[in-house]
This record gives sequence, structure tokens and C-alpha cells, in this order.
Amino acid sequence: MKAATIHEIAMPQLAESVVSATIERWLKQPGDNVSMYEPLCEIITDKVGAEIPSTIEGTLVKLLVGAGETVEVGTPICLIESIAPAAEPAATAEPPAARADHAGAPAAAASAPGRPAAAESMRGRYSPAVLQLSAEHGIDPSAVQGTGAGGRVTRKDILAHAASGAKPATAQPLPVQPAAQGAQAASSASAAVPPQLDAGDRIVEARGPVRSSGLHLTETPRIPSVEIEGQAIPGRGETFIDVTPVRNTIASRMRQSVTEIPHGWMMIEVDVTNLVVLRSKLKDDFKKREGTNLTYLAFFIKAVVNAIKDFPIINSVWAVDKIIVKRDINISLSVGTEDSVVTPVIKNADQKNIAGLAHEIEMLARKTREGKLKLDDVQGGTFTVNNTGSFGAILTQPIINYPQAAIITFESIVKRPVVINDMLAVRSMANICLSLDHRILDGVICGRFLQRVKENLESFSSETHLY
Repeated sequence: MKAATIHEIAMPQLAESVVSATIERWLKQPGDNVSMYEPLCEIITDKVGAEIPSTIEGTLVKLLVGAGETVEVGTPICLIESIAPAAEPAATAEPPAARADHAGAPAAAASAPGRPAAAESMRGRYSPAVLQLSAEHGIDPSAVQGTGAGGRVTRKDILAHAASGAKPATAQPLPVQPAAQGAQAASSASAAVPPQLDAGDRIVEARGPVRSSGLHLTETPRIPSVEIEGQAIPGRGETFIDVTPVRNTIASRMRQSVTEIPHGWMMIEVDVTNLVVLRSKLKDDFKKREGTNLTYLAFFIKAVVNAIKDFPIINSVWAVDKIIVKRDINISLSVGTEDSVVTPVIKNADQKNIAGLAHEIEMLARKTREGKLKLDDVQGGTFTVNNTGSFGAILTQPIINYPQAAIITFESIVKRPVVINDMLAVRSMANICLSLDHRILDGVICGRFLQRVKENLESFSSETHLY
């Protein structure tokens, strides 16, 4: 016998540091049918945007949170009605009655014998990352023993279960879709998987004419498009623009950075003539072979990472009574979109060669501009690199990406006369600007660090290997 059950879908814990999220827009409306793992809404956190998938299959009954509202993790956001065997309630979400009863009814009655009520309440809540991993490995998350808080299933639990080779007896196959929907789902799934390095699988976007105001400009900088809503104020030349959650987060982080961190600033100029010759020699062949643009930024990040190895204090954060030096060198890359700046992270950048960094840069930049970044893509950064030269800038004083200790920018490469051995020569020159946390770093250590970056950049030659 089948019975209809109403399930609450709660705002999941997307990451340990995320305590709330804002509903940007609903992708489903009351009355719509919802498949397992199908996106219900798009949310914005203080780190990145994401989609919230459904943990059950059924019909969306009611929206509990409207678009634009911010709620804490664990807050119910919608109700879904599912048809399930009356004797076997769905394990992926609880009926409202099975939660803690505010009227005084004990919630433990809905729990399995010997299992605490709190553990049972968390047992059926799965984050989007867990749902995606379980779908990729064909694992029913309800059959995996959770080790997280309250018995919650974590990504490590799914990966460990998959590595063990065990297949749950209760594994549920993914719902079969019609051909048209299946093709669309396959397209969405392939978009969620990081692009492969094979040139045949890589989508190469058409680019406009190369700009000449800076030698390393590969495309015309995007100009923000601002949509103005509402009517102008009578008698005044002003219009109100609502602050988006993303812009509000940026404002909060920038204010926190300049308020808490005593910023210092340094600049050094670098002769990158040999680098320009090297890249010009290799870029076309690299593009044909790898399907990826060989940008100056890949060489710059390599030079910065090697300098951090020599001066690890640069890769640190302030912790009031101590300074924490990070072992992993994870480079936060500033990527500008039409309405904001996002900092996806190149993990373990010190373990990648120049070709690998070029692939990471293009992949993260594309995912950022297409709005396909995941939380894992923007977490764990230890040092930020910015390419302000892409706008033709020659001098920039950046704001530190809190709570990191420093941020460095690579300015535009310009040809100008330089005195070498009392003789004038036309060289390709670029400025490098560094903002530093003066609680951690001083001019001496940062001066030496910049000097090392300069030496690394000027050491590139025709003998430099990309792999």
C-alpha cells in the first residue's frame, strides 16, 4: 500500500564555516514534479553560489522561504510530497512529525531502536557534495554509516564506502528520464565535471581582437551591465540600485580586511623581455596541443609559488596569539565577472608545472564566469594573485583577501626605454605590487620576497620547460 508523505527540505550545511545562505531564486514552483537530486533552487553564501538538490522524488507542495531571504543552516525551505510504502518511510528526509516536536511529543519515537533522536535527525540530511558523490558512485547514502556530527554522512564516508568496493543492497537506481530530458541531464552532469585536458573535449570560446595597450591582454575586459529597477526620484538625477547578496558579501569582507588588517604596500619593476619572447615562441604550439591558452599569468604564479617556498612566512595568517604558517600553497586567483570578483583556488600550486597552472587558470576562470564554481573551488586559499594588468593597469594597491597575509598583483607589460650598462634599450617591463599584513610581515621580508619573484621571472629563458 502506498502512502503520501510530506517531507521538509532543509538548508544543508554546505561547509563548516557556512552558517547561513540566501535563496537567490527558485528553480521549481509549487505543483512541479521533482526528481531525486534535481536542483530546487539557487543559493548564495558568503563564499560562492550553489544549487540545492532535492533529496527525494515527489511533488513540490510549498515554498517556506522566498527568493531573497537569508536563512540559517538547518532551516526548512520547502515541502515535498512523496509516494512511498507506508511501512518503509523514505530514509533521505524526515516527515515534519518526526522532527523535534515543539508541542512536547518525543521525537525519539521516530528513531530506530538504540539510535539517539539527534543522530537520527541528522542521519537523513545530505549535503549537495554528498549527493553528487553518491550519484557518481551509484551509492545509496542511506546505506552508508555516517561519521559526521549526529551520525551525518560526509564526503569521506561516501569515498571510503566506494573504495571498499561494497555495494549496498538497498541501492536505488537513478530515475529513468525520457530521451530529451536525459540528454539535458547528461549535458548538465558533464558541465559539473571539471574539464579534461584533452583538446577534443575542450570548448574553445571565440575571442575578439587582441588588445595592444598591454602585451598580455588576450581579450577585451568585460564591462559590467547594471540593470536599474524602479523609477527615478522626481526632481533628482538619482536612481536606487538594490545591493545583491554577492555585493553585500564583498562589501563586508573588504570592510573587515581594511579594518582589522594594517595594510602595507610595496612595488618592484621586472624586466620580462625574455618571458615575452618565450611565450611568443610556445603559445601557438601549446594551444594546438593542449587546447589551452598559455598566459603570462601561469609563469607569474610559478614565479610566486617558488618564491613562497623560500619565504614560507608569506603563506600565513594572523591568529591573535600566534602566526599560523600554512604548509600547502593554495593560490587564490582573482577572477572578475560582470558584477563581482571571485577568488577560486588553485590547490597545491607548488606541485604543478607551468602547463598544469595554465590548465587550472583557464578552467577556474571559465567556471567562474559561467557560474559553475563549487564551494570546494573557493575554499582553502593561502595567498592571492591578481592580474590587474589585464585591464592595462600599471600600478595597483590591492586589498588583502582576509584572513591571508598578503596579495600580489601583476601589472601590464609595457615596452619602454631602460638604461642597461649606461646604454638605452627598449625592454618589456612590468610592475609587481604587494599589499601585506603589517602584523605578520615587515618591509625587509617582503622586499626580499619581491626580489625573489623578480629573479624568478627574469630567469625564464628559451630553455625553460613547461612540463
